[in-house]
Amino acid sequence: MQRIMCKSKISGLKITHKGLQYQGSIELPPEVLEAADIFPGEMILVINEYNGARFETYAIKGKPGRCGLLGGAARLGEVGDRLLVISSGIMDSKDAKSNSIKVVFLNEDNKIVSTKKH
Repeated sequence: MQRIMCKSKISGLKITHKGLQYQGSIELPPEVLEAADIFPGEMILVINEYNGARFETYAIKGKPGRCGLLGGAARLGEVGDRLLVISSGIMDSKDAKSNSIKVVFLNEDNKIVSTKKH
């Protein structure tokens, strides 16, 4: 059996800018993408911790310290809101049992404070 499992999570990501005139996605700092093992173009789940909005989109590599909601996603948060970003992977049941989630914690400036396996 194949299972969709959480692969990594980014906690404390702060929206720094928005751009409505775009087809839609989220721009993430390159060092955060790497730490969370998320590729540009990878589908991710985004949860706005301030208003509860949840949406699925794809990651775009941005600039260090910057997080931008683009396109329709820009309507789902405001500059300063905190986001939780979750990536997933498809695994067979055996691999899913030993799966550990990589968690990346960010500070107020979207810089990595720590990472841990969960």
